[in-house]
Amino acid sequence: MRVIECESLTKEYKDHKALKDVSFTIDSIGCVGFFGGNGAGKTTTIRILTGLAAPTAGKVKVVGYDVVTERNKVTSEVGYCPQIPAFYNYMTATEWMHWVGKLYGLDKRTVKERTNELLELCGISEARNRPISGYSGGMKQRLGIAQALIHNPKLLVLDEPVSALDPMGRHDVLLLIEKLKRHMTVFMSTHILDDIERIADHIIIIKDGTVLLSSSLEELRANHVEPLIEFKLDQEDLDLTDVLDGLAWVREWSQDGGTYKVMASDMEKAKESLPHILLESGGTLAYYRLSALTLQDIFLKVVNG
Repeated sequence: MRVIECESLTKEYKDHKALKDVSFTIDSIGCVGFFGGNGAGKTTTIRILTGLAAPTAGKVKVVGYDVVTERNKVTSEVGYCPQIPAFYNYMTATEWMHWVGKLYGLDKRTVKERTNELLELCGISEARNRPISGYSGGMKQRLGIAQALIHNPKLLVLDEPVSALDPMGRHDVLLLIEKLKRHMTVFMSTHILDDIERIADHIIIIKDGTVLLSSSLEELRANHVEPLIEFKLDQEDLDLTDVLDGLAWVREWSQDGGTYKVMASDMEKAKESLPHILLESGGTLAYYRLSALTLQDIFLKVVNG
């Protein structure tokens, strides 16, 4: 069963079309990075996925349930944390979690167990009995995520979870998302490419209400690998001229001290044979890497067509 299935999703307001024929599917656990600039359509998509807004046209299913005709089932399977979660600041984290658990109709024993488990998981157990008013931005964000998990959803939706945090708060929340994605699907909107590169398994790029790309990060990188191998030898005086000139798959190469750049006409052949050739030549590798476009390069390439 697909976790998310969007087919020709469209959302229109009076004088603005926020989403235009958006289609994508998510099939498995892991982290989905939903990337786009301000006004791209990220929050509108999230509101529809979580049942907070209805599409103008198209079909959307979450965990197999239609977001329009089966909204109550959708909300029971989805946890949602907005960009700036709101609390009753006079409450403690424990009181807040118990209150939210009651709203979901959970029994007292389950609420207590889930509260203990989630506050520990989210790293705020030690502050559980302090008023939320004294929490830092990062602590409030982690409490918001804990709250979104109280009913044990299959899908966790996070809207810009780290954009308003300081470096330490951002670091802590990203570590938490890395833990969560091993056991569930995390759908995270963001305009920060570094966050996607660090924790996402799948990326969706949206611009002006239109999806430009939906791909696993692994496939995306594989499709944008340049046929270039860079390596450095500890022995800067080792001459590889005859070796590299004699290889049929070497298109061109350059050297700067012990650092080499080799452009290959057959990348698979190069990856298979070059390490053995370097070993036989008596060289000791300091580093060896395939050159690939960065996520920023790929994004600009996609956006610019």
